[in-house]
Amino acid sequence: MMVSHLVDRTPPANLRSLLPFLQGSCFVLIETARFAATSLLIVLGLPLALFLFVAGWDLGGLFTQLANLSDRYLEADGLRRSLFSQDLKGCFLALAGAVTLFRMPRFLRRLAADLDNHPAREAKRD
Repeated sequence: MMVSHLVDRTPPANLRSLLPFLQGSCFVLIETARFAATSLLIVLGLPLALFLFVAGWDLGGLFTQLANLSDRYLEADGLRRSLFSQDLKGCFLALAGAVTLFRMPRFLRRLAADLDNHPAREAKRD
């Protein structure tokens, strides 16, 4: 009778010691991606909120403003379009930086608290 001894094998100690590091790294990457995605969505939603505010929270007024903006953009020459595009990119980057800097301290505090309260560490204390 042939018995496989693969079931009795345990992973080497060095791989087990690497597991908390890999778990922590994955957690940090997931939380950072979540932070970046929500920051980007905030930055993309702020112009919509601004246009809605200016239009008096009326969708008809919002689309009228957007139609006016698009008509003026299409009527402009190449240089003005390029300058408008550069201004728009600059405003987007500045707004993204401001939102990120505003949200960063809370994100880092929450991340540090979550890493300090790791479930594996709590289980070892008992």
